[in-house]
Amino acid sequence: MLNQDLIRQRLAQRARELVPILRERAARAAQLGQLPAETLRDFHEAGFFRILQPARWEGYELQPRDFFEVQMTLAEGCMSSAWVLGVVAIHNWQLALFDDRAAQDVWGEDSSVLISSSYMPVGKVERVEGGFKLSGRWGFSSGSKHCQWAFLGALVPPEEAGGAPDYRTFLVPRSDYQIIDNWNVMGLEATGSHDIQVSDAFVPDYRTHRAVDGFMQYSPGNAVNSAPLFRLPFGQIFVRAVSSSAIGALQGAIDLFVEHNRSRVGVNDGRKMLQDPAAQTALANAMVCVDECRTVLLRNFDFMLQAAEAGEALAMQARVKMRYDSALVADKCAKAVAELMFNSGASTIFRSHAINRAFRDIHTGRAHVANNPAKYAWNLGGVSMGQDSSDFFL
Repeated sequence: MLNQDLIRQRLAQRARELVPILRERAARAAQLGQLPAETLRDFHEAGFFRILQPARWEGYELQPRDFFEVQMTLAEGCMSSAWVLGVVAIHNWQLALFDDRAAQDVWGEDSSVLISSSYMPVGKVERVEGGFKLSGRWGFSSGSKHCQWAFLGALVPPEEAGGAPDYRTFLVPRSDYQIIDNWNVMGLEATGSHDIQVSDAFVPDYRTHRAVDGFMQYSPGNAVNSAPLFRLPFGQIFVRAVSSSAIGALQGAIDLFVEHNRSRVGVNDGRKMLQDPAAQTALANAMVCVDECRTVLLRNFDFMLQAAEAGEALAMQARVKMRYDSALVADKCAKAVAELMFNSGASTIFRSHAINRAFRDIHTGRAHVANNPAKYAWNLGGVSMGQDSSDFFL
C-alpha cells in the first residue's frame, strides 16, 4: 500500500519546486495559448493528476485539501497552469462517480488519460436505444487540447410529459467532437479554454452522470469507489477548482510586490515605497485575504469529509453557505491584487510585469459563472430566512 504521508510530502515539495519554473514559463505559455509540453510532463511525472484519482486506477485517493494545497502552490508561479490542473484533475475524481464501465473506457489501457469539460447545459439531447444522441457547441473547455475525452453538460428531456428535465454530464471521446480554436482573451491565456462541438454523437447511458446523484452523494460509481472522498457533493468540489487558483496567484503577487517595492524609490517624489502607507495597507489586506480564503477552503473540506466519513448527509444550509464561500474567493482576490498593482508604480501596466499577469489572470477567473458571488449571496440570505434554495449545484 502507498504511504500517503510520504506522497503528500513529495507532492508539496515538487509543487514548491515548480513555482519559479512555472513563473519563468508563463509568458511562453500565454503565447502558446496552452500549457507547454514540459509543464504537462512535469505535472504527470509529479503525480498531480492522480491526487484525487481512485486507487483502483493507480490514483493516490488523497483528500481534497491535499489537492487544493498543490493547486494553490502552483498558482503562485502561473495561475493558468494551476487552473488547468484544477479543472482537469477534478475530472479524475468525477469519473469515479460514473458507472465503472465509463472509467474502463477512459483508463482501460492508460490510467493517465485526461478529460476536459464544459458543464453549461447547452447540449441538444435525444433519447435512443441504449443511451442518447448528443449535439451542440460548448464554450470554455480548459485544457481541451491536452485531453482525449470531454465532460459536457446537457438537460435530458423528461421521459413523460410534464416531467422535469434531468441535468447530466455526458462523457464523450475525442473522436466524437471537434475543438474550435477560439481562445483569445486578456488573462488565463495558457488555459486553452476552447469551444467543443459535437454532432449527433451516441453516448451510452452508462457514460452519463446525473446531477441529482451527485447532489444526493450516492452515484453509480460508489459501488466500486466506496471511500468517503467519492461521497462528497460534486457541486462543492468543482467550484473550488475554478476559484482556489486565485488564492495562490494572489500569494504569488504578494511575494512579487514585496520583492519589487522593498527597495523601490518613487521617481517623482523620491519617497521610499517601504514607508508608503497606501502600499503597506494594500500588502496587509492582500495577506489577510489569502489567509482568510485558504482557511475557509480547508475548513469547509474538512467539515465535508468528516460528514462523509460519518455517513451523514450535508444540510442544505451548510451547502449553500459553503457555495457562497467559494464564490467570494475570486472577487476578494481580484480586489486585493488590484490594490497591489495600483501601489506598485507605472511599470506594472506593462503586460510583461508579473503583477500585471496576476491582475489579468485573477480578474479573468473572476468572470467564471461560479465565481460571481451575487446570486449565491441572495440564495444564502433567502435560505437563512426560510426560503427554498434556488441553486442545486451544491
